[in-house]
Amino acid sequence: MRKGYLSIILHSHLPFIKHPEYEYFLEENWLYEAITETYLPLYIAFDKLRKEGIKFQITMSITPPLVHMLTDPLLTKRYKRYLKNRILLVKELLKRDKERKEILKFYLDRFEMLYEVFHNELNENILSGFKELQEQGFLEIITCTATHEILPLELNERIREVQVEIGVETYKRTFGKPPKGIWLGECAYTRGIEKILKDNDIRFTILDTHGILYADPTPLYGVHAPIYSEEGVAFFGRDPEASKQVWSAQEGYPGDFNYREFYRDIGYDIPVEMVKKYLHPAGFRFDSGIKMHRITGKVPLSEKKLYNRKRALEMVDTHAGNFMFNREREVEYLLSIMDREPIIVAPFDTELFGHWWFEGPDFIEAVLRKIDRYSHIIQTITPSNYLKKYPVNQVSLPAPSTWGDGGYFKVWLNDKNDWIYPYLNTMGKRMIELAEQIENPDKITERALNQLGRELLLAESSDWAFLITVGTAVDYSVDREKFHINAFNELEKEIKSNNINERLLAFLSEKDSIFPFLNYRIFRRKG
Repeated sequence: MRKGYLSIILHSHLPFIKHPEYEYFLEENWLYEAITETYLPLYIAFDKLRKEGIKFQITMSITPPLVHMLTDPLLTKRYKRYLKNRILLVKELLKRDKERKEILKFYLDRFEMLYEVFHNELNENILSGFKELQEQGFLEIITCTATHEILPLELNERIREVQVEIGVETYKRTFGKPPKGIWLGECAYTRGIEKILKDNDIRFTILDTHGILYADPTPLYGVHAPIYSEEGVAFFGRDPEASKQVWSAQEGYPGDFNYREFYRDIGYDIPVEMVKKYLHPAGFRFDSGIKMHRITGKVPLSEKKLYNRKRALEMVDTHAGNFMFNREREVEYLLSIMDREPIIVAPFDTELFGHWWFEGPDFIEAVLRKIDRYSHIIQTITPSNYLKKYPVNQVSLPAPSTWGDGGYFKVWLNDKNDWIYPYLNTMGKRMIELAEQIENPDKITERALNQLGRELLLAESSDWAFLITVGTAVDYSVDREKFHINAFNELEKEIKSNNINERLLAFLSEKDSIFPFLNYRIFRRKG
């Protein structure tokens, strides 16, 4: 007899990065790595389960920037080049390196299989595969704010609304129907956001644990049942035990010594001539995605042992069984103190599975298969389907919160990045003013106004503030923030002076080509 539910929620997001002005651009590889190591392997795992007749339900958010990058013709073309070059590189390594033939053959088979699925089966559109899984009831896809903005740090209510409205519109255009749920950027919530969600027919979202536990009044079931705002929007809370077992490299499964080592990559070992031929013509060394060693233990990278794929998959099976066992015991305990079947919500960054933890997609596949085949206690479910089963829930107002370090907003607002927000606040006000002042622009001015809106939205991305805080790609993040601010200022000046530089507009339209449907009038205040 089933006694409770597990809801795995994968948050899929990358900042919008596209550089048509360069033939090779290193930061574009963030997308190509994610497709190769995470998105395609997860699709293949879900498709395999479907073909086996396994009954499962899982939830994914796919953010608007990621939607547009995954469907961009230039980035798709460059991704195929990325994958082809790795196939050629592994083939050359196989000729040179007889000692590591087994692991190199594994990579060759893997890359060729990924290319076959991407190019032939999915017709170079991975979203079509996820859409089909959704239509068949295995997957629920939810949306996100337009550019993953931290809504509580946005002072302008209309800009907050636009972020949600564009997220909903992107979803409709991509998946052919309105979304039921939304992932708020960084699970960032403050009071008032629930009204915006209600106005956009959003039924649910997900918060970190303390956002639910500190709700007013205190939720009777903690994070193991959703709460409703007065507007009827449901809030689900992260279960800390289920999450920690998976994401923690120290205490969780990914730190097992048999799993692939993330930090040793052949991109730093092969001769520079091979780097120039297959990775970057300038000879820049960076992660190729071909990593041939296992974690081994707390030893220097030079002492890591070779990766054993068979042994790694054995550990996946063990860990998946342990995860299911622990969730079963958790559900049994919860049911003893609750008068309804509990839900365990386990949200993660999708890129954890595959990119950071190479065996992560195999783990997800194994968990879903084991639960369907062997568990009589838990069943996988989506938030929407849990709400169908339990439509009556406690009314309570969530607490301001995020799932970032410290639980609130310090990651995105601190002495390293606080310079960003006065610009964003001013730009938002000026965007609204122009949208309301200009009624019937000529064609070129309307194009410029639409692009002005894109530059504002791209500047609002939470990613740049985050990367500045954690010290990763800091120079690039600062440059990107300044680029969008300067582009906005220049376009605004040209619009006001009725002297638009068409070459600049064409360049920005090609580079920052997100939201092609955007009409600047959306920034007008309601009423």
